[in-house]
Amino acid sequence: MQKKASKPAKKSNKPNAFKRLVKYLVACKGELKKITWPSPKQTTKNFGIVIAVIVIMGIFLFALDQGLYALLGLVMDTSA
Repeated sequence: MQKKASKPAKKSNKPNAFKRLVKYLVACKGELKKITWPSPKQTTKNFGIVIAVIVIMGIFLFALDQGLYALLGLVMDTSA
């Protein structure tokens, strides 16, 4: 019987973890440089829009809740 010669373990071409981490952090730094931040005026305007939408939606949900509660009250009074 012939025995098959075992192949030597292949060495991975992947760089070690430290080199990959450094490469990742360098790439992150490059991406952060591409960001354009809004001006304080834009931020204030957007904040006002968000607050207005929250108030409008709050009023709408309050009115819907009150209307459905009144409707439920009519149904409950009718069946009694």
